[in-house]
Amino acid sequence: MRTWIRNLRPFDVLAAQAVLERTTDLREAERFIRLFHAENPSVRGLNARLRDVSRDVARYGTYTHTYEELEFGARVAWRNSNRCIGRLYWRSLKVRDRRQVCTAEGVALECVAHLREATGNGKIRPTVTVLPPDLPARRGPRLLNDQLIRYAGYRTSDGVVGDPRNVALTETARALGWRGRGGRFDVLPLIIQPPLGDPLLCHVPGDAVLEVPLAHPDYGWFEELGLRWHAVPAISDMCLEIGGICYPCAPFNGWYMGTEIGARNLADADRYDQLPVVARRLGLDTSTERTLWRDHALVELNVAVLYSFERAGVTMTDHHTESRRFLTHLSKEEKAGRVCPADWSWIVPPLSGSATPVFHRYYDTSVLTPAFVHHR
Repeated sequence: MRTWIRNLRPFDVLAAQAVLERTTDLREAERFIRLFHAENPSVRGLNARLRDVSRDVARYGTYTHTYEELEFGARVAWRNSNRCIGRLYWRSLKVRDRRQVCTAEGVALECVAHLREATGNGKIRPTVTVLPPDLPARRGPRLLNDQLIRYAGYRTSDGVVGDPRNVALTETARALGWRGRGGRFDVLPLIIQPPLGDPLLCHVPGDAVLEVPLAHPDYGWFEELGLRWHAVPAISDMCLEIGGICYPCAPFNGWYMGTEIGARNLADADRYDQLPVVARRLGLDTSTERTLWRDHALVELNVAVLYSFERAGVTMTDHHTESRRFLTHLSKEEKAGRVCPADWSWIVPPLSGSATPVFHRYYDTSVLTPAFVHHR
């Protein structure tokens, strides 16, 4: 393939080299195919499949996964996610194969359909929607949003209204013509970058976004804070890499662990920063850290999140339960003779870490594929 580069004009050489750089790594492809057949012994024809893959990579610079390979690869990518504590149910991941969707409008429709199917009236189902991959001659579509559902952050003279994390994304959406209401929980539109052309702005319809208003079982004033959060944490800015092929638009979700909302999204000082607000309403002494007012307020905020999701009938887990489930998953993987990579700093919950069993041990830090990775 290098021969034809020498015959190109200098202006074309860079473009040709870029195509070659996106050629599928045959070693990664073969490693994945062998893994697929090893864990699915009922599937026959390993040698024939390896020959077909090698031929296609030589001819076209890439190859095409069967649906069974795609489904297996996506599930194993979840199994290999070293920052995820909720991997016990990796085999249950629903894989929506949408590789045939070619337009930005089609991507938008599939993202909305993903939310509707994954939400399930509150019975959240782990789901991934796989859209077209990067090809040697053309990139696949991408989403600028890091999650399918994000709340806007508006920069004002008095600070940020809404979620400070999303100020840049909000400004990008506004530059593309979106006009938010200026509220604290305005759902941002999806911004889709197609392989060719300008980004597309897609409004997320209300019936695709299930939100839970937050209340507390013991404090009636908590509802007056006007807090709420959405039900489905659907990551949308990571690439699904399977056997050397990159699927740059593959939104996926599990369900929330309460601390993700109560100890991070609503509590972090650079997010909604609600600990001082809750502490004041509780009448706590905030004049010194020795009163542990932050800890008290943090617990009550997390109690409210868990209570509200349960009252609304929306799937959610708590950090103590999920920690035990993770160790069950770890045990199963070890019995299967597999490495279970984990990042301690992500696996240990951000609330009462030492009170959970995942705190008191070390983990393998290997990086395995298939995997969900951030774009290069």
